[in-house]
Amino acid sequence: MLKNSQISIKNISDNIHTENSDPCYGKYIYMHEIPPKFNVDLIKNCRKLANWPNFCPYFENNGFGRSFSDRSQDLELFTTQESWYETNQFMLSVIFHNRMKKYECLTKNSSQAVAIYAPFYAGLEVGRYLWNGCNLSIRDATAIEFTSWLRNQPEWGRVSGSDHFFVAGRITWDFRRLSNSNSNWGSKLLNLPESKNMTMLTIESSPYGNNDFAIPYPTYFHPSRDIEVFEWQERVRKSERRYLFSFGGAPRPNVTWSIRGELIRQCENMKRNRCNLVNCNPNDDMCSSPAHFIKTFMEADFCLQPPGDSHTRRSTFDSILAGCIPVFFHPGSAYIQYLWHFPKNYTKYSVFIPETGIKNGSVSVEEVLSKFSKNEKSAMRDEVIRLIPSIVYARNKLETIEDAFDLAVKGVLKRVEEMTKMVRDGKDPNSRFFENTSWKYYLTGDIGWHEWDSFF
Repeated sequence: MLKNSQISIKNISDNIHTENSDPCYGKYIYMHEIPPKFNVDLIKNCRKLANWPNFCPYFENNGFGRSFSDRSQDLELFTTQESWYETNQFMLSVIFHNRMKKYECLTKNSSQAVAIYAPFYAGLEVGRYLWNGCNLSIRDATAIEFTSWLRNQPEWGRVSGSDHFFVAGRITWDFRRLSNSNSNWGSKLLNLPESKNMTMLTIESSPYGNNDFAIPYPTYFHPSRDIEVFEWQERVRKSERRYLFSFGGAPRPNVTWSIRGELIRQCENMKRNRCNLVNCNPNDDMCSSPAHFIKTFMEADFCLQPPGDSHTRRSTFDSILAGCIPVFFHPGSAYIQYLWHFPKNYTKYSVFIPETGIKNGSVSVEEVLSKFSKNEKSAMRDEVIRLIPSIVYARNKLETIEDAFDLAVKGVLKRVEEMTKMVRDGKDPNSRFFENTSWKYYLTGDIGWHEWDSFF
């Protein structure tokens, strides 16, 4: 099948590369008009997406949620009030879709396109079935229908879907069910043959999967102009850091491997001006206040980011937004994620404390973080503040700044270019990679084995 598509790939390449003066040279993307059951119908039936919370308010303002301007008690914290929204962490597929509609190199001519975008809200769709005990046929039905629909489109035959991508909006493990047992978590979307050819953007990827790539969780800040970003960067740069570190989150008493309980214990036993804790017990209203979290992070030098239900956290991006240096305890929380958005040299913007020492009680977070000098903290904070544009999803393309959307699109286009080149050369793009036995970050040269040794 790959060999039969080589002629069409050559024609596409010739078509794209004829106008070197074209500002969209190598950037054209075609967006499928997929059946509404895969996206807009999910929004229309938002009350059925989850028993709790009510998802409907999160779809307001193109997926950004309700504006902070409706919450007068929070307004003094922010420089540009109209840019802040109560954004849910699982709205990425909706936010990305609406931004793609404004993409400057969107084309209605699929033969001109470098990449093909399918706006499937996979995370919202599967989220309906993750906690209610639905059987496998129900969990997998829409994923199978979606991939079957794509396979029957004329664009699919160009490179057997290797130029296609979609945005899932949840972590990869929600789509990688390990077996066909009803007790196992998630759907089998990423195990389907068609999906293995496509690229999926998600908020947490697998180090073993060949085709999923992590991009930032949505934050609460969605600017529309460069000046809004610059003003916010200056605001957090001047913020008084009264605490050595902060932690905001709920304990995980039923998760044996979780270190959150120990971190909370350490924080509670410190002097008042050393750790600022937001312990998210079920009845704590402060944990439902975005402004409270941002303010908490803005008052600390460091922000602890231990794994929760999975290795990554939305809180990582909230802390960066607040100019707070993230502290990680597992490389899967950031260093093998977000490779298109974070610096490869992780010591420039973060601190790594192996979780083993936290688990056995031999490591004091306060002692580790107290060793950083004022100049070292200042340099790391400058790097964190520099990262802010790259982790926010703007309401539209900014004048001179590349935001998280721009960097994600660049990453997709580069990957698709590499995949289609292999097809043009008569090679199977997946021939050098075997899931579950290979580290994609090592194979792509993003992280070498010598760097892994430093984590453990």
